[in-house]
Amino acid sequence: MTVLAAAVNHLLGQTAWARMKLQPFAGQCAKMSLPPFSATFSVTPEGLIAAAATDAEPEVSIDLPASTPFLALQGHAAIMRAARINGSAEFAQNLGYVLQHLRWDAEEDLSRVFGDIVSHRLVAGAHIFLANQKKRAMNLAENVSEYLIEEQPALVRRNTITDFSADVDKLRNDMARLEKRLQRLS
Repeated sequence: MTVLAAAVNHLLGQTAWARMKLQPFAGQCAKMSLPPFSATFSVTPEGLIAAAATDAEPEVSIDLPASTPFLALQGHAAIMRAARINGSAEFAQNLGYVLQHLRWDAEEDLSRVFGDIVSHRLVAGAHIFLANQKKRAMNLAENVSEYLIEEQPALVRRNTITDFSADVDKLRNDMARLEKRLQRLS
């Protein structure tokens, strides 16, 4: 937890607005779970986070699905939609907002080591590289899903399932009407 807390506190240290949003919740605890990992932390009066006491009862618990790393390809919004949040609504809303909008200013950190120009070029190159990798991952996912639907039918398209379900419902209704007619005849 100390490494994770240090990383999050570094990000919070770069963004005064995030610390100000968390300061009203000083002393409150939150628990985040991403199977098989779990971390409980509390908010400090400065708006940073610290490891919570082992017996601390969290005011908010955020449970992320095991598929969170894959949802990350779709962005922060997809992760937040999949998260299950329980507890204090106000604390959860502010914590969720901070987590969703907290960004690492890598260029600022790199400029301390390499200078402004080099750090700007490194970050720009990293953005291009990551965008290309994301595009390749999305293309791979589309190709695999198309293969599993069209070439080796292991998956079915959603509209095919919907049509099949509608046909089953229609058949069930027709059978019920036929049974009633047969009962009237006998």
